[in-house]
Amino acid sequence: MIDLQVIEQESRLAVMEICEASRIKKSEIFVVGCSSSEVLGDRIGTATNVDVAEAIYNGIASVLAERGVYLAGQCCEHLNRALVIEEEVLERYGFEQVNAIPQPNHAGGAFATVCYQRMEKPVLTESIRMQAAAGIDIGGTMIGMHIHPTVVPLRISLRKIGEAAIICARRRPRYIGGSRAVYDEKLM
Repeated sequence: MIDLQVIEQESRLAVMEICEASRIKKSEIFVVGCSSSEVLGDRIGTATNVDVAEAIYNGIASVLAERGVYLAGQCCEHLNRALVIEEEVLERYGFEQVNAIPQPNHAGGAFATVCYQRMEKPVLTESIRMQAAAGIDIGGTMIGMHIHPTVVPLRISLRKIGEAAIICARRRPRYIGGSRAVYDEKLM
């Protein structure tokens, strides 16, 4: 049996570390892809669990809210990896709204469903046009397409949440100028 408090704590710790390492700023977007099945030790899409998704959401959302960072919860491939965001984010960034409501066992997945239920004014967008500044992929959900180029992997103290492997990432500005260029270490 999985301990939901441990899952929440691991989620919180992972996102705190990512926020620190990525130097994500207020009003930037943090994308989360999550397979509750993988967290339970099952194959992605085979054991969807809303309680696990709730624990992960609770850990992540609290950290992001404290920092004023926007959460984008990724849906599964059945909704083309659309993202659940607050209407405020849609308007601020000029994203296009699409019409779907994530469901835990049909299309969207447990984490996206929880995001949709818990956000103040949730909307779906098919694309955030690679505007996320950082993110976490819990269980192989493929979030890289949402992060601003150039995506850099982050190594943090945790390797898993529950039984799911995690991959953490941040953006950095592109290097330009070739061998003669000098780069700002704070942006690397």
